[in-house]
Amino acid sequence: MADLYTTITKNPLGKAVTSQPGLPQPTRLRRGRTGPSGPIVLGVIKGASVTADALEVLGQAHEQALVDTPESRTEDENARAQPPAYSSKIGALIVDASNATQIADLEQVRALVRPALKALESSARLIIIGADPAADQGVEHSAVTQALEGITRSIGKEMRKGGTANLVRIQQGVTGTALASTLSFLLEGRSAYVSGQPIVVGASGSVPEVVNRPLEGQIVVVTGAARGIGAGIAETLARDGASIVAVDIPAAGDALAKVTNNLGGTALQLDITGPEAGQRIVEHVASRFGQQAKIYGIVHNAGITRDKLLANTDEQRWGSVLDVNLAAQLRINDVLLTPGLPGGLTDGGRIVGVASTSGIAGNRGQTNYAASKAGVIGVVRSLSGELNDREITVNAVAPGFIETEMTGKIPAATREFARRFNSVQQGGLPVDVAEAIGYFWIQPARLFLAKSCGFAGSLRSEREPWHRTLMSSCSQSCRQSGSLSRRPRSVHGAAAARRRTCQSGP
Repeated sequence: MADLYTTITKNPLGKAVTSQPGLPQPTRLRRGRTGPSGPIVLGVIKGASVTADALEVLGQAHEQALVDTPESRTEDENARAQPPAYSSKIGALIVDASNATQIADLEQVRALVRPALKALESSARLIIIGADPAADQGVEHSAVTQALEGITRSIGKEMRKGGTANLVRIQQGVTGTALASTLSFLLEGRSAYVSGQPIVVGASGSVPEVVNRPLEGQIVVVTGAARGIGAGIAETLARDGASIVAVDIPAAGDALAKVTNNLGGTALQLDITGPEAGQRIVEHVASRFGQQAKIYGIVHNAGITRDKLLANTDEQRWGSVLDVNLAAQLRINDVLLTPGLPGGLTDGGRIVGVASTSGIAGNRGQTNYAASKAGVIGVVRSLSGELNDREITVNAVAPGFIETEMTGKIPAATREFARRFNSVQQGGLPVDVAEAIGYFWIQPARLFLAKSCGFAGSLRSEREPWHRTLMSSCSQSCRQSGSLSRRPRSVHGAAAARRRTCQSGP
């Protein structure tokens, strides 16, 4: 979906006109597996070493950060004190505050961040490493670790030119090897639309190597894959090595075939609201990949909107949205999680539901949609811990404004407000949602215990072992949570009237 305003600001005349009244100046974001072009600088508080160890694992060189102190300042031509200045633009600042235990230690965070802010390049990264506030180490320690979140969220709003700021909370026992995959994600363009969010990393006995194609040889099912966010998810997971089973309704067959032909995947034309949908998926996988084949993961992306003020919403509009966006996921999960089923979900697999920030904050005229997407979050929360014995993780990604065919139908004024009302001053792309899901699915993601994480926004989730839910407004909000050991459950009372159209939801 073209962003006309951004196009205008790229023109020298348009930039001059829009910058005069202080209008937003969106920056082209660095995306994909590209790192910063400038140097990475590291500041350490109280001798913390885990971040340096993680950078060594990644083979990433770093320089020592400048520190703002009264002694290090200089005066400008107006005799005003200025912090020490970097000699050139820097690509990222990482502050390792994992050993910070006292309120006085927060001064060191300020002193390290201040000189860097004006030296950051476009699409720069600012990452703070802190301890997990859930650790019982006293009131002051808890206050300090929580204060780091307030600092990070505020800095995220001050970043310019597509820069992002995020907090990584590490539990006791986390090594540099365990931290490396998260640090890699946040430094690279994969996290272009994630800012102001905390991510919790837990300790683990073994940590697989960080690789570029972590899903090599794995079978992944993506629903609503014919266009928009679903197509972006399929493309990104295929890039990471996955064999894609793309699912969408028969009416989208041509578009679905185009996606799978480009990726070398397989297409399954299917109405996910049908009672046989789950069985159709496992049969397709077993027939195409063999009776011993198992699904590594499924992304429940298919969704519809039927927007109306609640006063004008009848039972059909209400029921069709809840059935497609929520109830269908539960029915399909019931089948895929059957132990020993050919074509079912493997132990150690992944389930991701695409939610929405509408399910978090609500949205006028979208009560039915908000209910369904909040329900997706509730599914993750309820299933937390239920599949621990099978080491299956369940996550939710909650995008905000993403440039798709669906959001292109939003009234122009509303659409433009949604684009600019976030820290990077532009709408996200389907690939931004896909990268978040890919981050969940890398093998080291099992290390994460999430309390909250975000895509340039905010959300919180329950914290359980092996549990991680990422709610992402991709530039306004995100969350993490995660795994399960599942009790049998079924869905009752599915909507009588079903709309047979599925598409990627914003």
